Amino acid sequence: MLERQPRIALLIDADNSPASKIDVILAELAKVGVTNIRRAYGNWKKQSLKGWEAVLHEYAIRPVQQFDYSKGKNATDMQMVIEAMELLYNDAPDAYGIISSDSDFTPLVMHLKAKGAQVFGFGAKRTPMPFVAACSRFLYLENLGEPGVDEAPASKAPRRRRKSGGGDSQAADSTDVADVAEAAPRKLDAATLRQDARLVSLLRNAVESAMGDDGWSSLGAVAQRIGNQASFDSRNYGYRKLIDLIEATQLFDMERRGTNYALRDKRTVKVAPS
Repeated sequence: MLERQPRIALLIDADNSPASKIDVILAELAKVGVTNIRRAYGNWKKQSLKGWEAVLHEYAIRPVQQFDYSKGKNATDMQMVIEAMELLYNDAPDAYGIISSDSDFTPLVMHLKAKGAQVFGFGAKRTPMPFVAACSRFLYLENLGEPGVDEAPASKAPRRRRKSGGGDSQAADSTDVADVAEAAPRKLDAATLRQDARLVSLLRNAVESAMGDDGWSSLGAVAQRIGNQASFDSRNYGYRKLIDLIEATQLFDMERRGTNYALRDKRTVKVAPS
C-alpha cells in the first residue's frame, strides 16, 4: 500500500511570475509532498504569457482563463483567491504553493494558515514584506536554480509592470518580471548578517527556546523553532543550509555531535576570572 504524502495545490499568478523557474519550484515542493493540483491563472490571449504556454503541458499545469474586465483591475488575483477558497473547503489540501510577487494575496495566505494549511510562497525580491512574512516559508525566485537560457539579462529583457486597482499597493506591487534573471545571490558576510536585526533576533530566540539543561541547543530543534516563528529560508541570505548561515553570523558556538550540531549563544558563555 502506498504511503500517503501531503497534498499540495500550486496556484500560479502567471501575469506576475516568470515561467523559467517552474522546474525548480516543483522540485522544492516535492521535498514537502506531491503537487497534485497545478493551476496557472491569467489572460491567455496576452503575448506576455507565451512563456507559460510553452511549459503548461510539460509540467501538467492547467491554465485558467481570466479576461481583464477593466484596465488596471486584478481580475486574475480575484479568480485565484476564489479557487483557493473552493479548494480549501472542498479538497482540503495539506499545503499550498503560491507563485506571485503581489501583496494582495496576504489575507488569503493568513486565512489558509489559520485553517491549518501550510503556504509556500515564491516571488521576486521586490515582493512586499507582508506577503513574505505571512507565508509558512517564502523563497525568492532569484535564489532558486541557475538563470535559464531563455532569460535575457535584466538590462535587455522586456519589462512589464503590474498595475493595481489603487490603494497603497500600487507602487509596492509593480513587479518587473525580468528582475528574476539577476545574477545568483552572493553570500552575505558576518558584518552584514549581524546588521539584520530581524535575522539576529530570530536566530537567538530560536536557540534560546531550544536550549537544553546543558546550555546547548540541537540544530534540529532550532530549525523547528524558526519554522514555527516566521517565514524563513537560509537561501534568501545566500546559504544553502541553515547551519552554514548560523556559522557565518559568528554569533554562536558550534559543536558537532554525531550527525547533528549543537549551538550556544556566545553571549551566554561566562568568562572565568583570571
